[in-house]
Amino acid sequence: MTRLETLYKENVVPEMAKEFGYKSTMEMPTLKALSLNIGLGEASQNHKLIEEAVDELTRIAGQKAVITRAKKSIASFKLREGQPVGCRVMLRRDRMWDFIDKLINFSLPRVRDFRGVSDKGFDGRGNFTLGLKEHTIFPEIEIDRVEKVKGMNITFVTSARTDKESKTLLTLLGMPFKK
Repeated sequence: MTRLETLYKENVVPEMAKEFGYKSTMEMPTLKALSLNIGLGEASQNHKLIEEAVDELTRIAGQKAVITRAKKSIASFKLREGQPVGCRVMLRRDRMWDFIDKLINFSLPRVRDFRGVSDKGFDGRGNFTLGLKEHTIFPEIEIDRVEKVKGMNITFVTSARTDKESKTLLTLLGMPFKK
């Protein structure tokens, strides 16, 4: 069991049961998965860029990244159906908990002029998406070897039914939301 998972079971569960009045632990919202995604529109012209992104995302997540492909052809973007447009990884269980711990305690504080995470990324169903402008905040990335700085989206998939439950869950886990 990871450090953050222990914190969830010992501190977050009782706190949320008290705040929301859950009677059973099965009602308790939890993190189901974590989705990391790098979208590269210019990868359709430059295949080396997609290989570099897959390699870097694999190092960040500790799990093999999958190439995402275009679903439709769009002529104005010079994009054909099936062309690579990005990469993604789904993390679950121990890898998910380890990644969230690393993100909250090590990577986010490395962001320049960091004043907290915006709480506008909730989708109305209890999931939260965090957008990062630079993937170089992670310790696995060697800045000298990076050709192009890439942005990435991190989606927290929860079993919470409302955004309030989800925000409380993430706040108790240590997510530094803006005041």
